[in-house]
Amino acid sequence: MFVKYPDKRVLAFFTMTLILLLGTMTSGCELNEDSGEEPENSKEQAEPVELPAEEEFKEQLDVSLMDSLSERRSVRDYSDEKLTLTELAALLWSAQGITEKQRGYRTAPSAGATYPMEVYLVVENVEELSPGLYRYSPDEHTLEQIKEGHFNEDLKNTALGQDPIGDASVNLVITAVYERVMNRYGERGERYAKIEAGHISQNIYLSCSALELGTVAIGAFNDEQVIELLQLQEGEYPLYIMPVGKR
Repeated sequence: MFVKYPDKRVLAFFTMTLILLLGTMTSGCELNEDSGEEPENSKEQAEPVELPAEEEFKEQLDVSLMDSLSERRSVRDYSDEKLTLTELAALLWSAQGITEKQRGYRTAPSAGATYPMEVYLVVENVEELSPGLYRYSPDEHTLEQIKEGHFNEDLKNTALGQDPIGDASVNLVITAVYERVMNRYGERGERYAKIEAGHISQNIYLSCSALELGTVAIGAFNDEQVIELLQLQEGEYPLYIMPVGKR
């Protein structure tokens, strides 16, 4: 009985193919190891920005309620002077700051203490803070950077080209996650969230009055474009844009 061996040319072809395949796999592994580049999902997020504590801006906000109410105005023209980080911290604390840590109560009332609101920032001209998109964390009184860069004009374009947005040192964007409040109150929860946005907006107005800053509440904008710009989560909706700057 004779065993028929493959033709030498066939053996050579298969041997060369195997060598090339192994070489490709090996070189691919070496490329990943030697490139020094980490996969995108392994890159660390920027460290949260710690904001000045209440003690540092308490005196600035310590004006009479009568004065703040009397001087409250919608201001649409701002100077080029930068906001300080302390002024920004005062604004954010006024909007959603924690006033009782044990229960998590905030400066603005919330139906059933469900707190469906979020505050985002489009920062352009603030001392000690890089321009970019941020989210305010009330629990830690910190800022989480979403993206670095200049986005005032992009936000302005979502809002029919309104100049105060483009000229502001910072734009505060108030959003609502309706599910948080609707889980308790059903469809009426959406109304409660919108009422809460009004509370927050007035707090920002009054703190701007105390700090001698200018702001205006803007509700005319393209929702979907703002959602895309701020990279909002599903089920989160913008309600107000509030540009802020020095008068």
